[in-house]
Amino acid sequence: MSRHVQITFDAHDPRALSCFWRDALHYVHPAPPGVELPEGADPMAAWDEFLVKMGVPEDQRNSSSAVEDPDGQGPRLFFQQVPEDKVAKNRVHLDVRAAPGLQGDERMAVLEAECERLLALGATRVERHEPAPPLSFGFIVMRDPEGNEFCLD
Repeated sequence: MSRHVQITFDAHDPRALSCFWRDALHYVHPAPPGVELPEGADPMAAWDEFLVKMGVPEDQRNSSSAVEDPDGQGPRLFFQQVPEDKVAKNRVHLDVRAAPGLQGDERMAVLEAECERLLALGATRVERHEPAPPLSFGFIVMRDPEGNEFCLD
């Protein structure tokens, strides 16, 4: 039987980084435990209320955050606050499948459009790799707002 996976990010600002990845992957923030959110409700406001109600000190309310695939297919992403800076290239990175099934100029145009969308969300572009069939169909290397490398592929 296969296993479910949660991907954990160390972060300085878990809330902000979770918002970036929520928007990048079209994910959602889950509701707090035991809270039923009405349609259109802001889950982050619900979390703020929940943490106050639970007596969590204000300086600890950004110690973690999470996002989930609303369709239940992709892995849950968890963000935990750490004091240290990122000092080296991450040894695991995400490949964001933004152009499945596409090849050549059409593929690269879709990747470039997604790159522009993610730049507006706070990502940084690192470099573009041109298609080199049969082993590579082309991809764009990027970094999230805290410097974690990922690829648009």
